[in-house]
Amino acid sequence: MKVRYRVLAGLFLLSTITYLDRVCMNVVSKYVKDDLGLDNEQFGWILGAFSLSYALFEIPTGTLGDKTGPRRVLTRVVLWWSGFTALTGTAFNFMYLLIVRFLFGAGEAGAYPNASIVIARWFPAVEVGRAQSVIWAAGRLGGALTPLLVIPLVHYAGWRWAFAVLGIVGVLWAIGWYALFRDDPTEQKGISEAEVAEIESGRRIKHTDHRIPWTTIIRNPDLWALMLMCHLFFYGSYFFTNWSSVYFQEGRGLSEDQTKNFISLSYFLGAVGCLVGGGLSDVLTKRYGLKIGRRAVGLGGLGLSSLFFLLAGLTTDNELAGYLLATCVLMKDLALPVAFAVCVDIGQRNSGTVTGAMNFAGQLGGFFITILFGIIVKQTHNFNYPLFMIAGCLLVSALLWLRIDPTKPVAIK
Repeated sequence: MKVRYRVLAGLFLLSTITYLDRVCMNVVSKYVKDDLGLDNEQFGWILGAFSLSYALFEIPTGTLGDKTGPRRVLTRVVLWWSGFTALTGTAFNFMYLLIVRFLFGAGEAGAYPNASIVIARWFPAVEVGRAQSVIWAAGRLGGALTPLLVIPLVHYAGWRWAFAVLGIVGVLWAIGWYALFRDDPTEQKGISEAEVAEIESGRRIKHTDHRIPWTTIIRNPDLWALMLMCHLFFYGSYFFTNWSSVYFQEGRGLSEDQTKNFISLSYFLGAVGCLVGGGLSDVLTKRYGLKIGRRAVGLGGLGLSSLFFLLAGLTTDNELAGYLLATCVLMKDLALPVAFAVCVDIGQRNSGTVTGAMNFAGQLGGFFITILFGIIVKQTHNFNYPLFMIAGCLLVSALLWLRIDPTKPVAIK
């Protein structure tokens, strides 16, 4: 096996752990709310605290990774968030949990920007889409596994111990990553000269590039289009990350077992969508060029997801709604690895900063939908109104792909 694929395996595990940790709160939501006496609006702020801090620390941790390398940054952020994952299980009231989840999000913010840096440094351009698809499929796999692993653990030991166990898993990954990974292929033990040459001749980075200044981000309309696309995209993503369990059980009256199965199915189909989307984008890129290869998958996937969100909100059949929402994840996640591949396409040596900027905007979308969902449901007692709003956001997100041009690198001015 080529060494870069072993590096990708490490990122696969990282992404799996990332989603195990963040989806756990969704899966145990009813236990946490009952234990701490929280209503849906309060719980929305708990969930939103993660999204807000995640957004705020996206660009700084991406820039830090560009400057110092992803080996040290990923080790630090995984240790940080694993500690606060474990501390989540010690929560005793609303304010304590709010602070812990905010600090947890600050750590997780570094994961995907720095994973993109690894891909930019370790993979030729023609493999970037597939590499991103593997990482995001792993995240969806983590989401699919979460209810299957966590709910039995909760029934055996309680929801608090679930967070402690997940924290230990993250610490073990961080130790292994720091020991085995190096920032550049030339520094890695056991890699052949032929593989180094293959990577360096095909990747789209230059060692003379520097960090992108804030003025470049602010003045670049192409980057703004990418950021707005991701912002609206994440309205859909964070419904599944934070609210799907509450929606199925309180909004649709499904049992815990039915909810567990629909959440797992959603994330499993999301993994399929990531793998298909990244691979399809690379195939279309080879045949029709980078612009069509990226745009076609992004536009088609998000457009179809918008339609299925609308249908899920309209149906009165509760189980059909579950299957429609699972299909939403399949369609939506076709575009996910493509969006992060575009960050590498246009960011090149500064892919961590560009990914951080895009994900910053996306996480703000996650923050808004997390808060709005709880408020809308509390005020209207209707769990489907937020789905209609999400459908509209995804439609606009799809159309923004007509404005995104992956062939235009972000110019440093």
